[in-house]
Amino acid sequence: MSTMTTSRTVGRIRFAHAPGFWVIAAAFLTTMAFSTIPTPLYAIYQQRDGFPTYVITVIFASYAVGVMASLYLAGHLSDWFGRRRVALVAVLAEALAAAIFLIWPEVPGLLVARFICGIGVGVLTATATAHLSELRQVARPGEDPSRSALISSMVNLGGLAFGPLVGGLLAQYVSSPLQRPYEVFLVLLLVSALGIALVPETVERLEERPAYRPQRVSLPSSARPLFFASAIGAFAAFAIFGLFTSLAPTFLAGVLHHTSRLLAGLVTFAVFIAGALSQVVFVRLTRPAQLRLGLVAMSVGLVGVAAGGLIPSLTLFVIGGVIAGAGVGLVFRGAVATAASLADPSSRGEVLAALFLIAYAGLAIPVLAIGLGIAILPAQVALLLFSALILILVNLAVFRMLAAQR
Repeated sequence: MSTMTTSRTVGRIRFAHAPGFWVIAAAFLTTMAFSTIPTPLYAIYQQRDGFPTYVITVIFASYAVGVMASLYLAGHLSDWFGRRRVALVAVLAEALAAAIFLIWPEVPGLLVARFICGIGVGVLTATATAHLSELRQVARPGEDPSRSALISSMVNLGGLAFGPLVGGLLAQYVSSPLQRPYEVFLVLLLVSALGIALVPETVERLEERPAYRPQRVSLPSSARPLFFASAIGAFAAFAIFGLFTSLAPTFLAGVLHHTSRLLAGLVTFAVFIAGALSQVVFVRLTRPAQLRLGLVAMSVGLVGVAAGGLIPSLTLFVIGGVIAGAGVGLVFRGAVATAASLADPSSRGEVLAALFLIAYAGLAIPVLAIGLGIAILPAQVALLLFSALILILVNLAVFRMLAAQR
């Protein structure tokens, strides 16, 4: 009887919707930071094991494949099973990945850990984005929904920014740089899981759930062209992030001759934090104005990145990356807002999962291509081709989104 009473008491303990919003935001930020913490560590693994640069892109791509697989197979399941339950499973998957990094630090273990990390991130990204929107709507029913979307996007990009910074700091200044970052995040992820267990649910679980099916986009046929334009914009944006979370340290060390682990983390941090801050600075602009400004910034930044690799110039490479990152923040936010506006509440998680599925393909495909390019071409030429391709894609996508909003 005492055990049953205690269980019921624990079951009744819940945060209110307002603090629950920030608990989910903190868990989301922690998870996204964990997903990028290996960025400045890849060079240490490479130095230790002596594998070629393209292996880094394969390890990184295993993460993106995990994200895409989970988005395709499970990204929409929070619409059926509830946001809290699915978010909890996702964060526990991240904790498992951290444990694998610690006990199996060879290349096969890195592939497995990154794949599981990707699975957790893919499930959590769509789930947390929808959960944050719904918690905020209950806590502040009169608030503009775009406020929640802004916070969600900032948490996403902010987490991606802080991961390399923390990883770089620990790699530079503490002993056992291939263990300490994962130990720290294992604890943070377990604390996050406990917090998620106490957050209110915002989706009523269906008594009769529909038959399982993989991800699809439940949109009217007339809305699909605009959705896919948004998705291509997100694809191009994430390709830039993929470059800076996988190969940027290699470019810094090999082409620009700067081997500092802290510098590798700082450069990636600067690119991502620029994406988060640009959304705050230009929040009052209309969506079309944000898309136009984002397009200009991404275009100018890509030119700077390519030129910095060709000259070579660390200053130009970093400034170009930061400008491109600021543009990514605006284009990505516009893409998410556009896609979300096309969906009704019952399918919002599914539509966002589909958007992120295509966006995370931008992490894998271009990075793998540039990794293979480096194997047969000078690194500067591969970087130039990458920049040109992403420049074309983002211009096509943004002009299509702008045309639809006239």
